[in-house]
Amino acid sequence: MAVRERFHDELKALREKLLEIGNLTEEALNHSFQSLTNRDIEAALEVIDEDYKIDRLEEEIDDLAILLIAKQQPVAIDLRRIIVAIKIATDIERMADFAVNIAKSTIRIGKEPLIKPLEHITKMYELAGSMLSLSLKSYYDEDVVLAKKVAEMDDEVDDLYGETIIELLSIAKEQQEALPQITQLLFIARYLERFADHATNIAESVFYLVKGKRYELNE
Repeated sequence: MAVRERFHDELKALREKLLEIGNLTEEALNHSFQSLTNRDIEAALEVIDEDYKIDRLEEEIDDLAILLIAKQQPVAIDLRRIIVAIKIATDIERMADFAVNIAKSTIRIGKEPLIKPLEHITKMYELAGSMLSLSLKSYYDEDVVLAKKVAEMDDEVDDLYGETIIELLSIAKEQQEALPQITQLLFIARYLERFADHATNIAESVFYLVKGKRYELNE
């Protein structure tokens, strides 16, 4: 096999590992949020226990990327592809940590009924999950139009986050006894908002990959 052909095979393997870590993180987010809505402590614990798989994959991606740089000494677009893979893996691993944090907040809430339906938080969760999926597709297709759409969705998440804070703090004034749960729900909203920010970071990495310069998409 020619050196160049081997390099592209290894680069493809790197991209596939990124999609794998992205899929695992999307599953972690889904399972953590389901554990919240169902107050399912066992499911929340499972999200925490499974996080090591994502951490291990991030290490594998970093190792493969460094090996590619050392062996092939790529330049221009190929070097950007490798650098971007490292950056995206870091963002995805951090997103997985936020999914774990949601699971931990779920455990702290426990089995008690939720103080209200989670309309805003549920919408944030749905948007955040879609943003991860779309940002990965934009990376795989090297599609800046799709990446820009991810950044636009982040504005919706930010608006919902602001509305959630106002609503929960208003409830806290009337229901002091619910303050522990309200605190955890505020944390969860924050975790989802940060999850969405990291999806936007991935979109920014796609712009860098394609355009060769950095853009701030969520200012």
